[in-house]
Amino acid sequence: MGVAFGVLGPTVAESDGRALALKGPRHRAVLARLVVARRRVVPVTHLVDDLWTDPPPGAVGAVQTFVAALRRVLEPDRPPRTPARLLVTDGPGYALRPEPDAVDAWRFETAVGGAARLPATEALPRLEEALALWRGPAYAEFEEEDWARGERSRLAELRLQAVEQRARTQLALGLAAEAVPDLDVHLAAHPWREDAWWLLALALYRQDRQGDALGVLRRARAVLADQLGVDPGPRLRRLEADILAQEPGLDPPAGPTATAARLWTRTAAAYDRTVAAGARARLETTVSLIRNLAVTGGGGLVTAGQHRMEAIAAAEEFGDPDLTARVIGAYDVPAIWTRSDDPELARRIVEAAERALTALPGDAHEASRCRLLATIALETRGSRAPRGPQAAREAQEIARRLDDPALLAFALNGVFMQSFTRAGLAARRDEIGAELVELAARHDLVTYEVLGHLIRLQARGALADFAAADRHAAAVDRLAERHELPLAGVFTQWYRALRLAASGQPAGAESAYRDAAARLDGAGMPGLERGLLPLALLCLRVEHRRTWSDTGPGDTGPGPTGARSTGPGGTGPGPVEIDLGADWGPYRPWAAPFALLASGRRAEARAALRALPEPPRDLMYEACCCLEAVVALEVGDRDVLERARTRLLPAAGELAGAGSGLITLGPVEDHLADITTALRAPTSPVPPR
Repeated sequence: MGVAFGVLGPTVAESDGRALALKGPRHRAVLARLVVARRRVVPVTHLVDDLWTDPPPGAVGAVQTFVAALRRVLEPDRPPRTPARLLVTDGPGYALRPEPDAVDAWRFETAVGGAARLPATEALPRLEEALALWRGPAYAEFEEEDWARGERSRLAELRLQAVEQRARTQLALGLAAEAVPDLDVHLAAHPWREDAWWLLALALYRQDRQGDALGVLRRARAVLADQLGVDPGPRLRRLEADILAQEPGLDPPAGPTATAARLWTRTAAAYDRTVAAGARARLETTVSLIRNLAVTGGGGLVTAGQHRMEAIAAAEEFGDPDLTARVIGAYDVPAIWTRSDDPELARRIVEAAERALTALPGDAHEASRCRLLATIALETRGSRAPRGPQAAREAQEIARRLDDPALLAFALNGVFMQSFTRAGLAARRDEIGAELVELAARHDLVTYEVLGHLIRLQARGALADFAAADRHAAAVDRLAERHELPLAGVFTQWYRALRLAASGQPAGAESAYRDAAARLDGAGMPGLERGLLPLALLCLRVEHRRTWSDTGPGDTGPGPTGARSTGPGGTGPGPVEIDLGADWGPYRPWAAPFALLASGRRAEARAALRALPEPPRDLMYEACCCLEAVVALEVGDRDVLERARTRLLPAAGELAGAGSGLITLGPVEDHLADITTALRAPTSPVPPR
């Protein structure tokens, strides 16, 4: 539904990052009360009792009015007289049925519980993200309400435990200095928590601050005596004795993780002291960190994108084009997806790269020039402008001339991004991937080796060579696990959902697609994520509908949603039902004609088909062309069919969409056969095979 709810602070609802207008306090109270119920039904009579101490006449009708108003806000596109899917009527009352991750309090609990089962290196970012969800006290405006009191207390206690769990994790990683400030704030508000006193004293001791640690324990003793009239428990007393004795067991853990964490902290502190704040070396080091942050996935990728342009702007202030070129080119993060995550950022980076290219003197600084050209090729992905292919060719020529493996890998990534000038180029991309794998393996360029295998996975899938594609997927998983590259697994999981779709297992494929989409959530790749799941399910159902038509009505297999689907005459597959209320992202224009056909609006579907732009030159090109052809077959649009045939002919030996490594619409040659048959018919359209 795209609606998220926040109760860790004032009660809010939002859709696609936009706050929804919840009218008055009683509307928010109804919403919050239903969130507290955790998807269970709350009878109307209970809602009345919860909203009013002394219910007025007509209170039940008022609750119904509040619910109706909330439904209009939460599901504005729901057609009249159709059942609500989010705030539902069930028996004697109402229930709110959001997705499990759509409520911040539920996400918080899941993250904290999951962190307890993770190694410290993975648990710490999970806890940081969970605690960042808090905007204030839970259910902040309902502090006095009996129905909220228990949930508020439970969540508040869980938050306190999470703060202490984060401190324990920091200590396990050798990050004692990072733990101290948060523990100080924590204890100022909650001075009776003995675990927090214990953690703060230990953190201070591990920074060689024995006196401060003992002072904290004395303060704990005084606070507990004054506020609770009790002495410290045995754990605090034992810690005090151990600190006085300088017990070796109090020292930081000697494992490699803790050692690496301490080394990082100390080295960063030394760098901060030694290198002047305005030094160019500091800027170049920062860019290297941003580059490494990008391959960690999720929040790291998002943060890297946010800081990348800031670093470029800072470099330009020095007035040194070679420095600017090095800063721009240092972000040689391998890219596999052909749609930009942030088109506006990409445009600004290209403009900065072009300025630096113009300012570089003569033929000097060839390596910097190569990196700028490769960056332009990467950041103009999906564009029809000739600048991208030209920049890719020039970068590749320079890199080969310089005989620099890392530069050549970067340039080949740009060549890959510009290899979508028409349909049917999977074999060419397979060659690029093969060169990348060989080059990267020989020169220990791990991230580019992963990229090469992913490119070959896509290309071999497009060429229906799934045995080879499987081998490349397995190689990606091995490298990703060994070198801590979590984003790579997102693509191999989607590929395995595609394998199920391609092998004629629609039910299993749909489940696999939904699982893969859940992994994309928070991965930091909106250019990939937006619209991908609805598109995958549309392609799955369209292809299953076509193969159903091949087997004919005597076949007893399930239809696209698990039941036999029949057309108006009862002898063929019916229209593909889709939900235009989902987030289709850039694929919405190709989904709209299907929705119009499903509602019987053929003339409007034909108009929407005619209005479609040419698909972007990217990994979804053949899939979008085939979707156009499917609709054109339904409405009998010969012009669109001719256009689709021209576009698809070069890809006759490929699987439509499978070059993405994510989706498929079956063999392109089958679509071409359907088009040819329809174009030979003098009058009515021929149903797709």
